[in-house]
Formats: sequence, structure tokens, C-alpha cells
Amino acid sequence: MGKVIALGEAVKLAEAARRGGKKIVTTNGAFDILHLGHVRYLKKAKRLGDLLFVGINSDISVRKYKGKNRPVTPEKERAEIVASLESVDYAFVFSGREPSAWIARIKPDIHVKSGDYRLSSQLRDKSGAYRKDVIIEQSAVERNGGRVVLLPLEKTKSTTERIESILEKFSGRR
Repeated sequence: MGKVIALGEAVKLAEAARRGGKKIVTTNGAFDILHLGHVRYLKKAKRLGDLLFVGINSDISVRKYKGKNRPVTPEKERAEIVASLESVDYAFVFSGREPSAWIARIKPDIHVKSGDYRLSSQLRDKSGAYRKDVIIEQSAVERNGGRVVLLPLEKTKSTTERIESILEKFSGRR
């Protein structure tokens, strides 16, 4: 089982593993309420290499893109829960919404995202804002010789759908 570490330690561990011929895999996300889709996704990601590092979005960054009521689970707990999975070697919390800065430091051989994203050279829309369906960190991965792998989206409820289901079930509407 993995453990929760600081980003600086993750960088050192990745460098040492790379020198030892190991393949480094990274992924990231909020992992707010861990569900079966997350577990299957992380298992598949681990199969792509030797060590799986998971970046967990900080509470501040989750709030910025998921809304004021999120995350449900605090960042330290989310990191510990994710790190407890057999498929995860290391988890760390990162600030900011997108992971390009830490990816540039860890230099993964493979960075994994789910199939609800897509590879594209067009990261911004006509207004100049980042598109929500593309992998912002793609260039950071490729700049260091890595590649992005998209895993098929699991047919399970998303965290948002689970929250809505809980609210519906316990609000007396059912």
C-alpha cells in the first residue's frame, strides 16, 4: 500500500526509481468521495508502469472548480484514502487546479487521464479560457519525453452523481 508524501519527496523517489529503470506513472484528481470507478481507474493506471504517483487536488482548488460545497472530504483524508489502495504507491496534495508544474518535476513516463478528457493541441477556447475537455498538462508530460494515456471512462456514478443521489434519498423526496 502506498503512503502520503510531500511533492519534494515524490520528485526524489521518482528520480531514484527512474535511475533504477522503473517506469513512472502519474495521475491526478479530486478523489472527493472514492467510488468503484476511481478504484478501477487507479488499478488500470498502475498496470501501465512500476510506480503510481497520484496528485490530489487541494481543498482550495477543488472549491474553485467544483463549487463552494466541495470537497466533501478534506484533502489530507482524501490523500490518505487514495494512498491506502493497493494500486497506489504514493499520493501527495498539490495546489492549483492543474498539475503541469509538478508533472514537470516528476517527469512521468506515462500520465493517465480518464476518457472524459481528450488529447488536443487546442487547449484554449475562442475567449482564451482553458477548455474543460482537454488535458491541460499534456504539453508538460510530452516536453519531458512522457506520453498521456486515456483510460476508458468507467460506467459508474460520478462523485457529483453520488452526492445528488444521497441528497435526494435523504431529503424526503423518495
